[in-house]
Amino acid sequence: MDSVLDLLHQTMSSPWVYLAIFAIAVVDGFFPVVPSETAVITAGVFAASGQPELVTVIVVAAAGALTGDHVSYAIGRTGGARLLDRLPASGRRRAGVEWARRGIALRGGLILAVARYIPGGRTAVTLTMGAVGFPRRRFLAFDALAAASWGSYSALVGYLGGLAFERDPVRGLLFGLGLALTVTLVVEVVRWRIRRRRRVSTPVEAPVGARR
Repeated sequence: MDSVLDLLHQTMSSPWVYLAIFAIAVVDGFFPVVPSETAVITAGVFAASGQPELVTVIVVAAAGALTGDHVSYAIGRTGGARLLDRLPASGRRRAGVEWARRGIALRGGLILAVARYIPGGRTAVTLTMGAVGFPRRRFLAFDALAAASWGSYSALVGYLGGLAFERDPVRGLLFGLGLALTVTLVVEVVRWRIRRRRRVSTPVEAPVGARR
């Protein structure tokens, strides 16, 4: 464990850590298996002890998220419609895309602010926005707000954990990750309850032959 902590300290004190955070956030924007939240939260934990710098972590994380989201948007713009149409009708990815389409129709660019905090959901939304031809300038404005809030939130969650457990960065990291997971679960529960209410409140039409 000591050797792992030493390696983390060396990594976080290196100026290359900012480039690593940026790159991870970029890739996570269009390839949602890279743990960008974990990287930013970890940097936030160690920022509580002085290295890396908290403000710089927030800036590079937000810039990486913005860049990755635009890559996903560009993929959707150039051929995403055909790609989305080929998804299995009963698959999880299809469900995510349909959720993104409904969210875009109901909330427009504001859906980005919600999707940014849902791993996988952010890619579905940005890809779908490109596929449906959402205006690029409006996408940039809303996504800049979403990326900035996400970068600040992720880094500050880690920073709070680092302050709370200043002498034990492992506990600080676990605290930050646990808090982030709790927020994600709360968002998912709220989404589920909203969908359930809509299903209950939406009347089911009777078949044409059964009407009188």
